[in-house]
Amino acid sequence: MQVYIELAVLENFCMDFTLLYSARVATKNPTPFWQISIAAVLGAAFAVAFPLFKLGAVWAVTVKVASGFLICLAAGRFKGIKSYLKFSFAFLIFTALLGGAMIGVFSLAGLDYAAGEGFILSKIPIGIPLFGALLIIIGAKKLAARLKKSVKDTVTMRLFVGGECAEVKGFFDSGNKVYCRGAPVSIIPKEVAEKIVDESCIKDGVKIHTVAGSKIIKIFTADKIEIDFGEKKNNYSKVKIGISPQRINTAVLHPDLLEDLNV
Repeated sequence: MQVYIELAVLENFCMDFTLLYSARVATKNPTPFWQISIAAVLGAAFAVAFPLFKLGAVWAVTVKVASGFLICLAAGRFKGIKSYLKFSFAFLIFTALLGGAMIGVFSLAGLDYAAGEGFILSKIPIGIPLFGALLIIIGAKKLAARLKKSVKDTVTMRLFVGGECAEVKGFFDSGNKVYCRGAPVSIIPKEVAEKIVDESCIKDGVKIHTVAGSKIIKIFTADKIEIDFGEKKNNYSKVKIGISPQRINTAVLHPDLLEDLNV
C-alpha cells in the first residue's frame, strides 16, 4: 500500500509540474522552476488526499476546479488579475485536454484507469515517463537557446521619452531573462539613456545576474520604441528599459518583444 501511495504522489507531482510548465510557456509567465515545483507538490498532496473526502460528482468537480485555481496562484508570478486568470485557464484547459486524450488513447489500447493509481504501463504510472519527456524537451529548448545566442542579427532601435528621441543599434538576445513586475526589460548603453532621461530621477530598479555577480540596474519606461528590421518597422508602447551598469556598445533587446508586436 505504501508503495502505491508513493507512486501516486510521484505521478501526480509529475503530471502537475508538466501541466503548470505548459501553462507557463503558453502564457509566457516568468515564474521560476522552483516555484512550479512547490505548487506541483501541493497539487500532488491534494490529489492523493482528495479521494478520502468521498464527495458527490458536482462537489468533486467544483473542489477540483477551485484547487486548480489555488495551485496556479502558488505557481505563477502575476502582474494583475488578468495574467492570473490567463495562467489558470491555460492550466485547466491543458488538464482537461490531457486527461481526455489519455482516457481516449488508453481506452482504445484496452488499458483501464485504476483509481488512485492512474494509468499503469509495466507497473510504472504514465505520469513519470511523461515528466521525463518534459525534462528532455526543456533541455532541448535550453540547448537551442544557447546555440541561438551566437546568431545576433543587428537592428536599429529608436527610443522616445517625452519629447526626446535616441537611436541605438541592438540585437535580440534569448539569454535576456530580465523582467520588471512581469514586463520584459531591454538593456541599453548608459550613454544612450543619458540623451533621453535624467538617471538621477529614476526610482525603479531590478536585480540582474551576470558573470561578475548580481547588480541592481535602473529601469524607466519608454513612451514608445521603434525597431527597424530593415524591411519593416515595428512600434511598441510603454516598454521597460534598463540602463546597463557596464559599458556596452549595443542594446540587448528582450526576445519577448518579437512575440508581442504592437504595430
